Amino acid sequence: MTEMTRESMEYDVVIVGAGPAGLSAAIRLKQLDPDLNVVVLEKGSEVGAHILSGAVLDTSGLDTLMPDWKEKGAPITVEVKKDNFYVLGPSGQMRIPNWPMPPLMSNHGKYIVSMGNVCRWMAEQAEGLGVEIFPGMSCSELVYGENGEVKGVVAGVMGVNPDGTPGPNYEPGMELHGKYVFLSEGVRGSLAKEVIAKYDLSKGHCPQKFGIGMKEIWEIDPAKHREGTVTHTMGWPLGNNAGGGSFIYHLENNQVYVGFVVHLNYKNPHLYPYMEFQRFKHHPMVAELLKGGKRVAYGARAISEGGWQSIPKLVAPGVALLGCSAGLVNVPRIKGNHNAMLSGIAAAEAAQAAIAAGRGGDELAAYEADLRSGPIARDLKKVRNVKPMWSKWGMLPSLVFGGFDMWTNNLFGLSLFGTLKHGKTDAASTGEAKDYPKIDYPRPDGVLSFDRLTNVSFSFTNHEESQPCHLKLKDPSVPISVNLPKFDEPAQRYCPAGVYEVVEKDGKPEFVINFQNCVHCKTCDIKDPSQNINWTTPQGGDGPNYPNM
Repeated sequence: MTEMTRESMEYDVVIVGAGPAGLSAAIRLKQLDPDLNVVVLEKGSEVGAHILSGAVLDTSGLDTLMPDWKEKGAPITVEVKKDNFYVLGPSGQMRIPNWPMPPLMSNHGKYIVSMGNVCRWMAEQAEGLGVEIFPGMSCSELVYGENGEVKGVVAGVMGVNPDGTPGPNYEPGMELHGKYVFLSEGVRGSLAKEVIAKYDLSKGHCPQKFGIGMKEIWEIDPAKHREGTVTHTMGWPLGNNAGGGSFIYHLENNQVYVGFVVHLNYKNPHLYPYMEFQRFKHHPMVAELLKGGKRVAYGARAISEGGWQSIPKLVAPGVALLGCSAGLVNVPRIKGNHNAMLSGIAAAEAAQAAIAAGRGGDELAAYEADLRSGPIARDLKKVRNVKPMWSKWGMLPSLVFGGFDMWTNNLFGLSLFGTLKHGKTDAASTGEAKDYPKIDYPRPDGVLSFDRLTNVSFSFTNHEESQPCHLKLKDPSVPISVNLPKFDEPAQRYCPAGVYEVVEKDGKPEFVINFQNCVHCKTCDIKDPSQNINWTTPQGGDGPNYPNM
């Protein structure tokens, strides 16, 4: 289908993904030059449908983009009033006081938000400036120019049969061409992955590291609700099995965000991140908070955790990587939305200047320079050693030495550790099943903890079943011939949506992909030890429909 002739439309800038990075870029482009033709393509059924974030928002990015966001009615109203940090044991907890923590770790002055709703509001601001936004438009291919530059994307392919042939309602989609293409697809975006590989953008940089973040929204007893309270934990139930921790954020309307992050460099292939999350909610401190409440939404997504060392080259001819496609999360702060917005602003300013100078299809070197020397660099350099310390030394040493390193960076702008490197990819970190004990997880009780398929129904996920499976196996034999005997096929466990199963058929194991359950978290693309799964976009509008994530 790549050889067919499609209709095409010409724009100045084509933006893939209506998250905080893509929308910030679109808004800034129109602020700088209202005559620019800017289009944003979003694979979700609406803007915000695929947005999932903690989120405690540092508004520095939005302050730069729209200083009058309060007057414009941004859905950013719940200011953080209390900041708690605990190390958990199986039946108790120890609070770590706030005073030894570096100032950058403070959440005071930040806001508890639904980033899905913030993005919906940002889309309204963008459209008010004349940006064209098309939700339900998956971008399935890149379009390359005569000189090897990225000149556009293919979007809106619909009605393909499971075998890949055109169905009765087939739509070939369109090519949208731009002088520049911005990829703001979020973590491990399929087009960004292609661009990074094609132009070898990771050369000279550490491999990207990831976590899997799972989140539920709960309505709790009003007597227990403390609007503006932020709590983070580490320790139990993960222990030494994996890095990670939790967040509990009290927003308005007696709701709390309850989330759990597991670093994907864990070694034991028997680890089951989703069940670690469910077990966490049975900790006495958490169970008491949730008792009498009800879960109203669930979702999951991968998180980029490599930080400063893992940011690839951000530009290639005609294309730039923004936000989580570039990996701009500040791991100890658990924040990336501010950097996503700042990256969108910087890319927009570089593209507008280039277009005004009559350029197009070249590398936006000014964007790369801005990101590596501006506010994003200042934010990420200070914390660059926290994640590699945790990976190499474990939780408690990384707390001590990571805190010390952040203080010296904050006070003196230097680190006694230099810049520590990340080791293997998360896929290569997976150990063999024979070398690690199986983990016995308690059954979900249906009150505080839930089985995966029940929870996935609370993500409001839907995929048209007559389309091709968007989870592509490079070699269909690998799950049973390699991953099952060697790793006990960890796809059965690392997926937070129950997409992958090993079932018995005619006395033999068979690998089953329930792609309809996919919440687009990309964990399989990241963690599969054989790197045999390639996550691609399903047809537009499919996937989760997150209400207030």
